[in-house]
Amino acid sequence: MSDKAIDSTTARSDMLGYYPDQASSVSEMNDVESGESAPFSAAETAQVRTFWEALGLPGIVDVHTHFMPRPVMDKVWAYFDSAGPMVGREWPITYRADERSRAEALDSFGVRAYSSLVYPHKPDMAEWLNGWAADFATTHERCLHTATFYPEPSATAYVGRAIESGARIVKAHIQVGDYSPLDSMLDGVWSQLAESRVPVVIHCGSGPAPGRFTGPEPIRSLMHRFPDLRLVIAHMGTPEYLDFLDLAESYDSVHLDTTMSFTDFSEADAPYPRDAIDRLRGVGHKILFGSDFPNIPYGYPHALEALARLGLGDDWLRGVVHDNAARLFGL
Repeated sequence: MSDKAIDSTTARSDMLGYYPDQASSVSEMNDVESGESAPFSAAETAQVRTFWEALGLPGIVDVHTHFMPRPVMDKVWAYFDSAGPMVGREWPITYRADERSRAEALDSFGVRAYSSLVYPHKPDMAEWLNGWAADFATTHERCLHTATFYPEPSATAYVGRAIESGARIVKAHIQVGDYSPLDSMLDGVWSQLAESRVPVVIHCGSGPAPGRFTGPEPIRSLMHRFPDLRLVIAHMGTPEYLDFLDLAESYDSVHLDTTMSFTDFSEADAPYPRDAIDRLRGVGHKILFGSDFPNIPYGYPHALEALARLGLGDDWLRGVVHDNAARLFGL
């Protein structure tokens, strides 16, 4: 694909626009006039809805959003504010607001289904998070019942209970959790997930900063052992894009999510290889839209604009922002 084709924007992405100088606090957001495309504004909502309406879709499915217990979310935001080593750069949180406002924003955007991707960074945390996420899904009908795990003796049992109680999506965070996906304490977890076919959104790429167990090789070994695992590689596998694209081409059950990929923010540090863009057509049916809402340093419309300007066509976009995930989760 030529650079001209990649850099061109459709009329749809022109409608979306991009406003990098967005307000960074709730008070500033509330002071912005409604006519501007600022977070939580009517103009921003209109931009998002224009995108999916122009594609003839009933809405968006966002497989990569974060809702967590307030103390956990506050600590996550504080870490981003500090530009800690797992972030590595300034990272303003665009949608820093109370839980209700964030959920209402997704509803107003027309997000038909989303996740509450919780994840532990230490033992004896995952089961508590699973209980919270189950309760959250009960009170938020558009949220897919989410679960998570950590390599610990109780993992097989509590993941089994989560599946039995209706978990529809699972989060694994290799970087933050600092664990190997090949840890023997996870054998029973992976076995149950492979058998149940519950999709696992897994942050296993080495971006924004590498961890001890990130990268494609552990995942390649994992898929060799459990070829029926439905993995959704978060962030397109940033920055090991080509390795994870190879995995998606090799295994029917390996998917990719677009979270933050192709945006100006990501392209500045880890640009997607331009000579690999056309390969995304071949796995287009296995690419799912993810935003990382609310923890993104730009407006939600830009995540959609970034996909449109790839120039892969409306059919590809329809699959990515809705149809592929709707099929995977039986929506």
